[in-house]
Amino acid sequence: MGRLDGKVCVITGAGRGMGREAVEVFTDEGALVCAADIDVNAAAEGADAPKRGKAFAFEVDVTDESQVEAMMRATAERFGGIDVLYNNAGISPADDASVLDTSVEIWQRVQDVNTKGVFLCCKHGIPYLLERGGGSVINVSSLVALVGAATSQISYTASKGAVLSMSRELATQFARRGVRVNALCPGPVETPLLLNLYGADPEELERRRVHWPMGRLAQPREVVNAALFLASDESSHVTGATFTVDGGITAAYVTPE
Repeated sequence: MGRLDGKVCVITGAGRGMGREAVEVFTDEGALVCAADIDVNAAAEGADAPKRGKAFAFEVDVTDESQVEAMMRATAERFGGIDVLYNNAGISPADDASVLDTSVEIWQRVQDVNTKGVFLCCKHGIPYLLERGGGSVINVSSLVALVGAATSQISYTASKGAVLSMSRELATQFARRGVRVNALCPGPVETPLLLNLYGADPEELERRRVHWPMGRLAQPREVVNAALFLASDESSHVTGATFTVDGGITAAYVTPE
C-alpha cells in the first residue's frame, strides 16, 4: 500500500530536476499525477515511463492564469478531483544578480514565474482541494528566504521570501477547512538549474560549498522525500511550517574544515 494511494497531485516544473523526481516518487507511492511543465516534452518523458502509467503531461506556463486554470480543470476532469498541489516551478537566471546589476526586466521575469506562478496555482488549485474536504499544498521556497548571501540573486531571493510568507498566510486562512499549506525550503540541490550556474565555474561552487556543513549538494530525491511526507496523511498536523532540507546550512555559523 502506497503512502499516497488514491491522491491526485498536480506537480509543476515536472520536466526535470526535483519535479521529475517527484513524479516518479509520487506515482510509485500510489498517486495520480498531473506532470506539468512549460516544456511538455520533458514532462512527458517522466510521465510516460512504463513503470508509472498513472501520470499525464500537461503544458503550462504558470504565469498565464488561463493556462493554470486549464491545468487544474484538466486534472480534476481526468482523475475526479485534486488533493495535493506541489508548486515547484521556478527559475533562477544567471543575470539575476546584485540589486545594482539586475535589470527591471529580469527582476519581473523571476517574480512572474516564482511568485505569481505560486499565487495562481494556489488561487485556482485550492478550490478543488476544498471540494474534497481538504488537502495539502507544498510551495517550494528556498533557504535564501531565511538567510542572506553576498553572492546575490536579488529577485530569486525576494521571490522565495514571498512564497514563504504566502504559505504562512494561506496555512492560517485554510487550516480549519482542512487544507494544509507548507513551505519546502531546500538548500542547494544537484539539479540542471544549479549545475548550469556552478558547473562552469569551480571557484564559485567552492565559495559556496565551504559554508555547507555536510559539504555537498542534496540529491533531488532527498528533497522530494520531504515533499512526500508533506503530501501524505502522515503530516496531518503539519501546516504553516518552514520545512528546511538544507544539509544544516541555516543552522551553521562555523563549518568543518
